[in-house]
Amino acid sequence: MDRLSLSLPGLSLKNPIMPASGCFGFGREYSQFYDLSELGSIMIKATTPHPRAGNPVPRVAETSSGMLNAIGLQNPGLEKVMETELPWLEQFDLPIIANIAGSEAEDYIKVAEKISTAKNVAALELNISCPNVKEGGIAFGTDPDTARNLTARVKEVSRVPVYVKLSPNVTSITEMAKACEEGGADGLTMINTLVGMRLDHKTGKPVIANKTGGLSGPAIKPVALRMVYEVSQQTSLPIIAMGGISSAWDVIDFISAGASAAAVGTANFVNPFVCQEIIHELPAILDELGADHILDLRGRSWMRHGEAAGHRA
Repeated sequence: MDRLSLSLPGLSLKNPIMPASGCFGFGREYSQFYDLSELGSIMIKATTPHPRAGNPVPRVAETSSGMLNAIGLQNPGLEKVMETELPWLEQFDLPIIANIAGSEAEDYIKVAEKISTAKNVAALELNISCPNVKEGGIAFGTDPDTARNLTARVKEVSRVPVYVKLSPNVTSITEMAKACEEGGADGLTMINTLVGMRLDHKTGKPVIANKTGGLSGPAIKPVALRMVYEVSQQTSLPIIAMGGISSAWDVIDFISAGASAAAVGTANFVNPFVCQEIIHELPAILDELGADHILDLRGRSWMRHGEAAGHRA
């Protein structure tokens, strides 16, 4: 039995580990370190209809326990991704999750309709949660009606399942999750970054040009874990979790909270081998925990003392 393999809507994963969108580009740089076919999937950089230069620099800053970024969805645009990046990724045995973004609903529709025809794109990640753009992004991800309607419209044109990426910058993330489920989402990815800020000690001015940015890394793991725990018990949608994951034990925590798979973001910048190392370390942890399959651990946090585990969905 393959103890790490699993099936999610549109995705047949050899293991539940994948790089999160925005932290791995299209994999070109990381392919110099190891065979990307070892990964369960890759969530590629967000794609918009036209190339985007992103926000002014500086747009990345370290914090004491994570990273602030305000990249602003920089990407080469739909045409370039279709003609160059996705064909390059065909050399790897990987189902690709294509993150799609835009400034208005029609942008999402245009990208979804086209990119879902690529033969190695197995699912879409609907990015309605980017906090670093003035139009689109989080504007779609903080209102339940808007999120529900956009999800439904993208579902109408997509040839592959649609996962919606939720923002933690809302009052009730379960309300947003339910709205996306009503709109026809096939799954959820969560969480995106938390809005944060860092000031220069001497000048008192923000250190990144956008003034605020998205906080990621170890600091946000407790928030992400709590939100996965809450949402996984309120919807029937599978969850790909992200938020401060940097070790195999972090992955076990998120599976225990109710996720089915895990994406690694900021940790890739610290250790380019982190995804590969997590995949190799998971079987020994399953032995230690007495689990035959990683999804036998799913939802352990939900149970009262004495109840049995065993959720393979």
